[in-house]
Amino acid sequence: MEFHVDGTHGSAVVGLFGAKLQGRNQTPKPVWNPDLADGHDYADDWAQVPTNDLFLNGFRQQWEEFLASYVQGTDYPFDLLAGARGVQLAEAGLASARDGRKVTLDELTLG
Repeated sequence: MEFHVDGTHGSAVVGLFGAKLQGRNQTPKPVWNPDLADGHDYADDWAQVPTNDLFLNGFRQQWEEFLASYVQGTDYPFDLLAGARGVQLAEAGLASARDGRKVTLDELTLG
């Protein structure tokens, strides 16, 4: 998975394992000339974003949070209804992409 975002002050490409940035002032302004080969490596113009923090596997982290909540006897914020809303959102995203339209989400309740 990769996201590419273009903004007025630069661009970013973010994937699962890294990110690269290119500020507006660092973006090359090539002039196309079909008679001359362009040997410039435009991929080298992107700056790698340093990894400042290491994250655990998201599933493991959430499972550990659940177990800690259970042991401490506190309420866990992500219940069955939260999981159902996540599935609803994922299905709506697929339908929106497939149909090219906005999708309204119905409110979910138990019962």
